[in-house]
Amino acid sequence: MTRHTPARSLRGVPFTTVATGKIRRHANPLKMLSPANVRDMARVPLGVVQARKTVAGFRPDVVLATGGYVAVPAGLAARMARVPLVLHEQTVRLGLANRKLAGSAARIAVSSESTLPLLPESVRPAAVVTGNPVRPEVLTGHPDKAVTALGLHAFDRRLPTVYVTGGAQGAQQINDVVGGELPWLLERANVVHQCGPAHVAALSARAAGLPAALAARYHLTPFVGPELPDVLALADLVISRSGAGALAELTALGKPAVFVPLASAAGNEQAHNARHLEESGAAVALLGDVDGGRLREAVGPLLDDPARREAMAAAARAHGRPDAAERLVDVILSAATR
Repeated sequence: MTRHTPARSLRGVPFTTVATGKIRRHANPLKMLSPANVRDMARVPLGVVQARKTVAGFRPDVVLATGGYVAVPAGLAARMARVPLVLHEQTVRLGLANRKLAGSAARIAVSSESTLPLLPESVRPAAVVTGNPVRPEVLTGHPDKAVTALGLHAFDRRLPTVYVTGGAQGAQQINDVVGGELPWLLERANVVHQCGPAHVAALSARAAGLPAALAARYHLTPFVGPELPDVLALADLVISRSGAGALAELTALGKPAVFVPLASAAGNEQAHNARHLEESGAAVALLGDVDGGRLREAVGPLLDDPARREAMAAAARAHGRPDAAERLVDVILSAATR
């Protein structure tokens, strides 16, 4: 409940900022004592003071922290003010910030059952599986609307459709591998390729050399906007990074996926996410260096075998929690009323 109105708001939600410090991790502990890390860590006490002032002024009934270095000052401020703290972990393994705050949390909401045994025994009683919230509109797509919105009338609907995405900015790695395999891929499927604004020119040049029949099955776009739910509904297979948001949406929808994790993700979390789903048959994880041969080995059997896609879809759906937002709200309200 809002008890005052801060000077700034984001989409109508009041917000305030605090100083934070980011830890740049390295396998060699000595290299973590870099000037940048030392400088950032010196900002954390200031951030805690600022967060404590905000908590005291706002007087919340509960504080929700969703991980990342920005959550640390707010989480510490909640502990200092004796306000119940709820942590939400989006990935399979607890991130560094949530690990540091776990001992102070009234409840720890996790996205997966497999996270529970990874928690320290002392905090497991506070843990509950909620899943990762997804936007409600993602669950309401219709494939024919995607065809109309994107002008995909030349697609061969007898073939499966692949949706390729690397996030809003695109992913050079995914774009390069998929771009190099376009002739092979388009012989077997229609492709909607969301590539990011910086990659349109290079991929358009590749597509210009395609035979007309194959080019008709290829839709290249810098980004996908409000039509995303419909594109996902149209897709029979998704090639994507394996961030927490992507996993939540694809499992809620029960979509077969080939994941190409971002190698530089903090704590290698995307690789852990992808491997977790692969182990249960809910996805294919392409880890490390990915070339055209590995992409064909992963994608080919799924395009050739609808039954295999359906089995993977069912396994993905078993991991999905389309009601995650409601579950998380229940946890927050429960902590607030304790």
